[in-house]
Amino acid sequence: MRVLVATDAWHPQINGVVRSLENVAREAPALGAEIVFVTPDMFRTLPMPSYPEIRLALASSAAVRRKIAAVAPDFVHIATEGPVGFAVRRVCLADGISFTTSYHTRFPEYLAARLPVPIGWSYAALRRFHNAGAGIMVSTATLERELAEKGFRGLMRWSRGVDPSLFRPRPRGAAAFPGPVFLYVGRVAVDKSIDRFLALHLPGTKVVVGDGPARAGLEAAFPAARFLGSLTGEALAEVYAAADVFVFPSATDTFGIVLLEALASGLPIAALPVAGPMDVIGTSGCGVLDEDLGRAALAALDIPREQCRAFGLSFTWEASARQFLDNVRRAHRAGAEFAIAS
Repeated sequence: MRVLVATDAWHPQINGVVRSLENVAREAPALGAEIVFVTPDMFRTLPMPSYPEIRLALASSAAVRRKIAAVAPDFVHIATEGPVGFAVRRVCLADGISFTTSYHTRFPEYLAARLPVPIGWSYAALRRFHNAGAGIMVSTATLERELAEKGFRGLMRWSRGVDPSLFRPRPRGAAAFPGPVFLYVGRVAVDKSIDRFLALHLPGTKVVVGDGPARAGLEAAFPAARFLGSLTGEALAEVYAAADVFVFPSATDTFGIVLLEALASGLPIAALPVAGPMDVIGTSGCGVLDEDLGRAALAALDIPREQCRAFGLSFTWEASARQFLDNVRRAHRAGAEFAIAS
């Protein structure tokens, strides 16, 4: 079984979409599948205005058609609604190739908060994009309900995982920063609402791991916070393990793999009561969800670290990959049966 995955999110970007796709691809061979990617680096690209780390592909239909033919996939999945995603969707529709998609972020709300674009218009465009496929993968039950109410069809659940051997509790030696340490990990961009975290009146130290277009402005506005830049692997895992609370200020993320990495490292979560944190934390008692993020962060200090670790271990990449592949098979099978019936 060979699955072609088209994604605009790819290296050198460091984000949840890239991590999810990489880990599912790594697990796929043990589940009898191979995942082949179509990514921006296969085409000429231009830097995204105001965010040059993201490259926008100039993907023509002819070039995409050649790549699909070379891969000869059994199934096609479109992970993002960017230039690569649109180009692959265009070819699939023109050539009668069935495909699935995935929905990763509340882009309409993010756009409406910054530009005079009605949310309804954005959702109409996204609904048109995704409903053309055989199924739409979403990360949580809350997001599934929200999109169903907005007219999205063929919704399927696709959860995420964590590497428990990398992200784990570690001996806590001499503290690098005055404690308690409140940690954020992720892209440093306006849609992540990091300023909401950095503006909190908390004891100890606020630490930000990640990079992005908002970093310079935030560093200037909040000089007491520690910005460590982008970290991966052992360096990232060590920072998680040395912190006391993981603070997740975003109101637009649909899941947050960083939540799982924090939990597996033994970190309790402080977040807003929104989809993503609500679905991940649930009734586990491993986090505090409150509109008052500062109150949540202080209350989370009392949550046992071993409780967080145990809950984090319930999320695996093997289960995530199996769910992804099952969704692909089921969606394409349902699409074929519909075509025959029609």
